[in-house]
Formats: sequence, C-alpha cells, structure tokens
Amino acid sequence: MNVFAAGMRFGPAGYPSAGKTPEGSLEYTRSLGLDALEVEFVRGARIKPERAQEVGAKAKALDIRLSCHAPYFISFNSDSDETREKSIGWVMDTARAAHNLGAYIIVIHAASYGKSPETALPSVVAGLSKCKDMLDDEGIKDVILGVETMGKLGQFGTLDEIGKVMDEVDGVRPVLDVAHVHARGRGRLKTEQDMRELIDQFFPLCGDIAHFHISCIKYGEKGEISHLPLETKEPDMQILADILQDSKQECTFICESPLIEKDAVVFRDMFPQYRRA
Repeated sequence: MNVFAAGMRFGPAGYPSAGKTPEGSLEYTRSLGLDALEVEFVRGARIKPERAQEVGAKAKALDIRLSCHAPYFISFNSDSDETREKSIGWVMDTARAAHNLGAYIIVIHAASYGKSPETALPSVVAGLSKCKDMLDDEGIKDVILGVETMGKLGQFGTLDEIGKVMDEVDGVRPVLDVAHVHARGRGRLKTEQDMRELIDQFFPLCGDIAHFHISCIKYGEKGEISHLPLETKEPDMQILADILQDSKQECTFICESPLIEKDAVVFRDMFPQYRRA
C-alpha cells in the first residue's frame, strides 16, 4: 500500500548519487519512503526517447511521480534574438523528454529583467505561447509549463507575475520555491501568518497538483545567494508543514537543499501522517 496516495509526495531534485544509474537512483529513492523525483535537465535535455521511456517505466512501476527541470540558460527577455529563439528550443526539448518520461510538469526559470524590465512579462508570454502552440501541434497535452518563483531581485518570477502569464497562456502553472520567496523578500517568511499568506496566494493558481521546491537559503540585499540544508531554518519549513498538515490540496515537494534525499526525508517527517515508523 502506498501511504502517500492520499495527497502529498516527497522527493529529491535529481538522481541521488547512491543509486549509480537512473533506475538505481529511483530504487534508492523509493527505499527511503520517497515517491517523487525531479529529473534535472539544467544543462540540456539530452536523452533519447527510448531511454526516457525506460526510465519512466521504472518510475511508474515504483509509483514515483516525475517532474523535470528545464535548462538554467533559458531567458525569454534576453537582448539576444538568438537566445530568445534558443529558449523556445530548450523548453521544447525538456517538454518532449518529460512526455517520454511520463513526467507531469517541467520547471522553467523564465527570464531576467536585464536592461528592460518592462519587456519581461510580454517576452515571457510570447515565448511560452510559442512553446504551447508547438506542444499542441505535436500532440503533447500531458506536460504543464511550470514557471518557478525566483529568488533574486533581478529575475522575473513573482507569483503575481506568473499569474499574469497564466492569464495569457494556457497550460502554465506556478512552481513555488519557498526559499526563493523568502530570499527575494530578504527574510520574508518568518511567521505562520507570513507562510499562510503565501500559500493562500499560491493554491488558487496551482491547479490539480501544487508543485513545491523545498530548501533553506542564504540571502543578501539582492536576494538569493545559495541553498542551505533544512536544519538552518531559513525559513523554518516546519511552519509550512504545520500549515499544510490537514490540507486537501494534492502536493509534490521536491527538495533542492544540498542534501537532496536526506532533507526530503526530513521534510516528509515534519508531517506525522507521512512519517515512517
């Protein structure tokens, strides 16, 4: 029996190194009582369709929910026409790989503000609209375009901004990186009320499954500096777990701390009903 089927899944960002191979990493992930994993295509989605299908079949057999992270170098608001065009290709490569893996969402760092912050929103809308049209043309209907909340003040990606993209482009949802929101607000998430207000803004936008990134974070005047283990309590993720304890919203929590699988277990165990005996 899968104790996670009722609504919340937990897992690492990337294949844990203990697994040696993708299949081995999936088996290791499941042995820890985790049942989600984000495949990191952050330097390019280079995987053959047949290989993706093999890995996806293993994940399905183990009841592990897959997602994918698109390349970091996507920038729909770049000054370079070539980079904007390539960004469409990088999203499409990731979405095709996700489709073959059976992954339900891809996570996208959409843009930086650069020298023209005023063009960021229309540029992201234009880029993702092209991607959605191409996905529709290829018959790929099962992959959500997830736009991540970003941690640096110079990056596009507040929940308000993502909501405006959703108004213009079908098939887009926010990915809530809680630590990024904390860093962008230079320590914004201190209290239960702070965290609850964030969730109250996120859940109406998130769709059937709320996709979270979980970690703690070091930040400065310009926002995010680096991700940290959960033990640093910056922010205190127990506050989030307490708020979501009785939530009926289906959720996926992907751990991006330096301790990807260990802290995924730590966060899972903050929920008494999901803690392993």
